[in-house]
Amino acid sequence: MLIDIIAGARPNFIKIGPIIAAIEEQTKNGIDIHYRLVHTGQHYDKKMSGDFFEQLNIPAPHHNLEVGSGTQAEQTARIMVGYEKLLLEKPCDLCIVVGDVTSTMACSIAAKKINNIKVAHVEGGIRSGDWTMPEEINRIVTDSISDYFFTTSEVANRNLRNMGVTDERIFFVGNTMIDTLYKQMPRFSRPALWDTFHLEAQGYIIMTLHRPANVDNKDNLRELINAIVTSSRGMPLVFPVHPRTAKMLENTGITASNLHVIEPLGYLEFNYLVQNARAVITDSGGITEEATVMSIPCMTLRDSTERPETCTVGTNELLGTNPASIAPAFERLFSGQWKKGAIPELWDGHTASRIVAQIINLFSLK
Repeated sequence: MLIDIIAGARPNFIKIGPIIAAIEEQTKNGIDIHYRLVHTGQHYDKKMSGDFFEQLNIPAPHHNLEVGSGTQAEQTARIMVGYEKLLLEKPCDLCIVVGDVTSTMACSIAAKKINNIKVAHVEGGIRSGDWTMPEEINRIVTDSISDYFFTTSEVANRNLRNMGVTDERIFFVGNTMIDTLYKQMPRFSRPALWDTFHLEAQGYIIMTLHRPANVDNKDNLRELINAIVTSSRGMPLVFPVHPRTAKMLENTGITASNLHVIEPLGYLEFNYLVQNARAVITDSGGITEEATVMSIPCMTLRDSTERPETCTVGTNELLGTNPASIAPAFERLFSGQWKKGAIPELWDGHTASRIVAQIINLFSLK
């Protein structure tokens, strides 16, 4: 059996490593299961792509479609054309797509249109309810045509049932991002900036922003960051800047002695900072999951989340996008009133093994 594993952007790379390792383990055990890693090239620079393959020991892709940058439509079209060509040359038996990036949607469409190849969606069923997010469209389209769904929560299961998916196609397995987190924790690496900025454990805050609602308007971005700086009581704010945010940040004129704007970090360095931070401020869904597992208070500058378990079970809290919500959140943090949180069900580091076991069963492999 040949399985295509699709990866296109930074969040995908974190999620596919454990699946590849689980397939390789079953291949060693004599199971007729093999994979073909397809990198679409949606994220193509070293910091957003190459470093992750190196740090997480992910094998080099069998194919790189090298689609590069472009509008949503341009990227989607290039990915579909490139993947279609690959499938016409050698079709797979199953296409595994992960998460909710453009590559996820584009490759699932291409696979279904080429001889109706089976599609499995890892992280199927998650919903933010915010149709202004490109990721929400990607999720809905992908789920509407997928055959199998490997889910992270019972909330995701309910979302799929509500759209008519039957239970025999839904597999609650946990979170492959957390598989990677547990595996890599012993390898977390203190970045050089730790000494440069004189950081101390629980003595700084790590922040990331990249959502259009937060960064596309320079006045809004200025207000958000000013509110964070004002509320931080002088505590160092370490801000690895997403390329999307960097362009807008240059136009805000914001400066503060405790605001340290840096380039994106590798996985091992970034999560070292998260693990030792007093708190995280973000608009990224994946970081809220990692912060939850590491029991780090997390403030999310969004009005909704596709990962509600990070709020109902974990350490995350939705603050919305109004800068006025930031100061009260910091007051709770500094007064020791932030919730402790717990780890959601099946976020135990063994999700990929459950996924591959289900595939072996579904396709009656020996």
